[in-house]
Amino acid sequence: MPEVLRAPLVVEFPFTRSLGPVQSAFLTGLRERTVLGVKTSGGKVLVPPVEYDPVTAEEIRDLVEVAPTGTVTTWAWNPAPRRDQPLRTPFAWVLVRLDGADTALLHVLDAHGPDAVRTGMRVRVRWAAERAGAITDIACFEPYGSEPAAPAAPHDGRFADPVTGIVAPARLDYTYSPGRAPTDYINALAERRTVGERCPSCRKVYVPPRGACPTCGIATAERVEVGPRGTVTTFCIVNIKARSLDIEVPYVYGHIALDGADLALHGRIGGIPYDQVRMGLRVEPVWTEGGRYPDHYRPTGEPDADYDAYKELI
Repeated sequence: MPEVLRAPLVVEFPFTRSLGPVQSAFLTGLRERTVLGVKTSGGKVLVPPVEYDPVTAEEIRDLVEVAPTGTVTTWAWNPAPRRDQPLRTPFAWVLVRLDGADTALLHVLDAHGPDAVRTGMRVRVRWAAERAGAITDIACFEPYGSEPAAPAAPHDGRFADPVTGIVAPARLDYTYSPGRAPTDYINALAERRTVGERCPSCRKVYVPPRGACPTCGIATAERVEVGPRGTVTTFCIVNIKARSLDIEVPYVYGHIALDGADLALHGRIGGIPYDQVRMGLRVEPVWTEGGRYPDHYRPTGEPDADYDAYKELI
């Protein structure tokens, strides 16, 4: 049996969002070394603040300033920090109820070791040297032997040059192993062949293969070579250029049912003006030198497939 493939995979998406008045005031306040919460109609102070009461769902705008000191309500030790975590040395994840707040804020505590951390310990904010209006303006918390500070005080939320939007980077690093069936599929693509697997019960051929029939739940092992030609079952026209994709817009991305397959796969359709692509168009793969998968699909010149031939694959 061939070795199952493994490869590092990074999924990354920087999410850009605008801020409402409450979140804008909270993040701008952090830039100015001020921690703001919001008071509900029931009198509770929520930190971090939210724009709607979690109990009544009513909109809330009453901002209050809380102290940069607080009490650890619970914690967990992190002995091996990962890339982009707040501290490079081992630290504790902590929930801190700031003085004047009724809820806890999740952040990190710089401590010498797990023996130096306990529920109920007093801590204070350590501000970042450079602040831009983000939760990272709180560099971390640090132990601080103080008594609880005064209650929260009203705040109008006004600051010069308020933060109105943020970019929240989302990234997931992991090692991906496609499994036995997809490994066979990928290895076949390197030979410019497309293989699927047939279900022993319903006899459908799935491409790409999954190792089991999604309908019958039965393991699949019978390999079936399909294509290379196929039929466009449905498609969309892409008008927004992806930052990392060197393809001029507009272009067409479609679902293609390869001959002999009972599941349509997706691919880019080229070699034809985008406004001439249609359902039923017969296509074939175009490979680039050294490519491990088709670069795109182009028309074969055959007559369009009859709708009844592919309607179950849309």
